Amino acid sequence: MKLSGTTGNSTLNFRWLFFKILFILKVFVLCFVGVSVYYTIAFSFVPPQRTPLMLKRQIEQKKEKHEIQFRHQWIPIEEISPHLIQAVVATEDNHFTKHFGIDFGAIRKARDFNKKSRFRKRGASTITQQTAKNIFLWPARTYLRKGFEVYFTLLIETFWSKKRIMEVYLNMIEMGPGIYGAEAVSQYYFHKPASRLTRSEAAMIAICLPNPLRRNPARPTSYMYLRQQNVLSLMRKIGPVEFR
Repeated sequence: MKLSGTTGNSTLNFRWLFFKILFILKVFVLCFVGVSVYYTIAFSFVPPQRTPLMLKRQIEQKKEKHEIQFRHQWIPIEEISPHLIQAVVATEDNHFTKHFGIDFGAIRKARDFNKKSRFRKRGASTITQQTAKNIFLWPARTYLRKGFEVYFTLLIETFWSKKRIMEVYLNMIEMGPGIYGAEAVSQYYFHKPASRLTRSEAAMIAICLPNPLRRNPARPTSYMYLRQQNVLSLMRKIGPVEFR
């Protein structure tokens, strides 16, 4: 009889613990969804101040005992050259205005390309995905972070306009060592406001985005000049970017 009672109590304790953990998980999920939706809606009209990547770079600079480099100035999209908008669409996301955050056609093409290529790998992240990763997530390459990236991508596409996505992207993305956003990169490398960037300058900046810490748009290599011509050709094909 004692054994039976002990077994019964153990079963009750286990079930109580299970439902308690389940309750905590539900509360955590609801809180996470609520907070993420709140900040997504807030950032649809309030400029973000810092990104996880900005903080990471500053920590790295402190660890290496370097002077903290931080150049960033938020400007409305109307003050960003249309050439730069056209250039990043040409280089990063040809179907930016047409998809809902994830370009499945680009994913298939990248997968097929990567199967055939041993050395060069092609990504398929859209501008919306890059914005989600940059604003909300930590810099890492894990399946967990990729899952969160998809979640925030869909949130952004739901609550932001395409124009707002592009505005946040071009204001917050890393464009050089300690340089973030269109205005900062334009002033630092070309000594002019972002509104006055030429087609050639915009194309050169866009070429640097995959590796902004190593590529300098003011001191292009022969490879960068070749890529610039390709980007300019593609810009002519896609035409001006129009937001709905």
